[in-house]
Amino acid sequence: MPSDTPAPQPASWRIALPHSTAAVPIARTLVRTALADLDAPADSDTAELLTAELVANAVEHTDGSGPIELVVELLASGCQVEVHDHDPGPPGDLSGLLPGSTQDPWQEHGRGLLLIRALSSACGHRPTEHGKAVWFTLPSGRTPSGPPAPRD
Repeated sequence: MPSDTPAPQPASWRIALPHSTAAVPIARTLVRTALADLDAPADSDTAELLTAELVANAVEHTDGSGPIELVVELLASGCQVEVHDHDPGPPGDLSGLLPGSTQDPWQEHGRGLLLIRALSSACGHRPTEHGKAVWFTLPSGRTPSGPPAPRD
């Protein structure tokens, strides 16, 4: 017999941010608050850092024709954070460096995407109806409760 109760929706937050540098500290605070509110099992310090990088990129590399949107979604395995903007152009390369190339640690720009690739469990971008979304996922940071596993 089918249930009349709708399937539960994933827990999420969706917040519009101003298209200005003020959006970065606001986004850091909001992602920490969202993860706490959702009781997300992901590391909030890493989520703050990576969210700040995505929002700073959206502010710097888009024309400001619309707000930036922050979406935080609780997943069974952790959380996913998306930053939406109105520019349909893809971000810098989130998939890694080209074979044979190296990241210059002294360059002024480009380290944010390197951090996102290094610290997230997955990242990427996708087109949206009004531009694009750049996202990353973080795994659960919680360890199972109970006695420690035996050592061999």
